[in-house]
Amino acid sequence: MVCKNCAAMKKPASPFHLPTAARLLSLSVGLCLGLANPAQAEKADQLKPLNIASEKGGSIDMARQRTEFSGNVVLSKGSLILRAERIDLRETGDGYYQAYANGQTGKQVSFRQARDVPGEAIEGFADQVEYDTRSDTVRFIGNAVVHRLVGAAVADEVTGAVIVFDNRSEIFTLDGGQNSPHPSGRVRVVMMPRGAASAAPPDSPASGVNLQPSTSLPGGKKPS
Repeated sequence: MVCKNCAAMKKPASPFHLPTAARLLSLSVGLCLGLANPAQAEKADQLKPLNIASEKGGSIDMARQRTEFSGNVVLSKGSLILRAERIDLRETGDGYYQAYANGQTGKQVSFRQARDVPGEAIEGFADQVEYDTRSDTVRFIGNAVVHRLVGAAVADEVTGAVIVFDNRSEIFTLDGGQNSPHPSGRVRVVMMPRGAASAAPPDSPASGVNLQPSTSLPGGKKPS
């Protein structure tokens, strides 16, 4: 791919809060990856610059601190890679970023980030993805599927209409509904037996998965 437009944002990322929307009332469930010492998403990513590249072009509004690109857009930050047809990136007053990514018919937005466990990564797909550098959360919206990968093998899978992944705590919050990949609108969790993750290197520690109830789904809405 020939990159026609690139933008580099070098401010370090750390926690922040997604805008609050109406509470979703359907089934929610939290997934916490890890046992007593859960491995977090790649910590070194927090100190890496944020970069955007696209094929078709875009615009940078310095006054409004807003960057928009379209056409096979790639946003990267260390091991984190977000691919979409269109990305709208906004900088907050205190230097954090909110990215709103949209796919196109037949091609969803994709997200991938390495974990601190050697050989493991989180990978997800959805019609829309919202990434917030302050809270270090990723929100998958519409026909959402998220995997925990051990090497190239899928160790765990969660699906739903909306999935929110907290990079710091490694907790998934799921919501079912009409936009779930399953016709019934249910959320779905598939957890492989720990011994089945044979794709992991022999010296790579296995990560446990514990289910935790969640009474609400973190809200978030795309600004107009």
